Amino acid sequence: METRFNIVPVQEWKGYKSRPFLISGPCSAETEEQVMSTAKQLAALNKISVFRSGIWKPRTRPDSFEGIGIEGLKWLRNVKAETGLSVAIEVANEKHVYEALKYGIDMLWIGARTSVNPFTVQEISNALNGVDVMVLVKNPVNPDLELWIGAIERIARAGIKRLGATHRGFSAYEKTSYRNQPNWQLPIELRRRIPEIPIFCDPSHIAGSRIYLHEISQKAMDLNFDGLMLESHINPDKALSDAAQQITPDELNELLSRLILRSPVPSDPRLLDILGELRDQIDVFDDHLLDIIEQRMKIAETIGQYKKENNITILQPTRWDEIIRKVLIKGKTKGISNEAIDIIFKAIHQESINHQMRVMNNGLPGKELPVNK
Repeated sequence: METRFNIVPVQEWKGYKSRPFLISGPCSAETEEQVMSTAKQLAALNKISVFRSGIWKPRTRPDSFEGIGIEGLKWLRNVKAETGLSVAIEVANEKHVYEALKYGIDMLWIGARTSVNPFTVQEISNALNGVDVMVLVKNPVNPDLELWIGAIERIARAGIKRLGATHRGFSAYEKTSYRNQPNWQLPIELRRRIPEIPIFCDPSHIAGSRIYLHEISQKAMDLNFDGLMLESHINPDKALSDAAQQITPDELNELLSRLILRSPVPSDPRLLDILGELRDQIDVFDDHLLDIIEQRMKIAETIGQYKKENNITILQPTRWDEIIRKVLIKGKTKGISNEAIDIIFKAIHQESINHQMRVMNNGLPGKELPVNK
């Protein structure tokens, strides 16, 4: 059964001030003083729509700080009363939902370790049935768009209308500058699949370090995201969790002042004509790319036939290493990033393997083989 979304535009959400819709606060509620002091400083900026704080923390390893628990909900209720800010927490099961609603929490988010489990998401959806509250669904830990959409659909079927998605990056085996890989194409595809859903970015969890927060926030704004969730703490270096990715309220204000907000639609109609011409050129090049890929696959099939006749395996690691080394060098001279080259040519190589498999198996659909040996 196809899910019918009835999502309220983010401009009509409680506390909305302007784009970006800002959610900020400490990674974890640690003490009542820390929570209230941070909230008051953030409220004074007059830019924050929702104050966030972790009450229950799903930690990777045991013996880490796993949150203050229900006591922290009382602190957030006081924050709401004293500052007028809406308040938000992460929920990971139905008990969390019931407790949050009991204390008047305005926004709930489903974290990456929860959205990966359909059983748990359904349990939360059941607890939300008929409730009027803002809900954000973070992407699963791994880059699985269908799983992300499935979690959003389950929450939508509970009747939640103020529903959004939060992009917090994806875990990766390789270590990079960022804590989690952005894989921007996934939230872009999510926007294509569910155009009406507001999309937020969580630069704190993508970055893992405060030095990258501005560049990631700017990227999200350039991609027309609706909001940002940024962690802020009165004394980040003393934070009990994720200290490196938190900033003070003053630092947050400075970061926000440097954001450049661009319009998704040109104000001058003449610019639309110019964009239209340039996009027509892009369409022509896309057609050329498809023609070239088609020709490459025909050659791959011919190679597959030769391998079949001479009893040679499809996968040739030495040849693949030679190709990837060569294109990485050439791509650099053309201003194309190693990441883009790696993704594009791995996909082309995989498709070549699939074509050769069909040849090997007399036209039967081939089983995909991994491109990295």
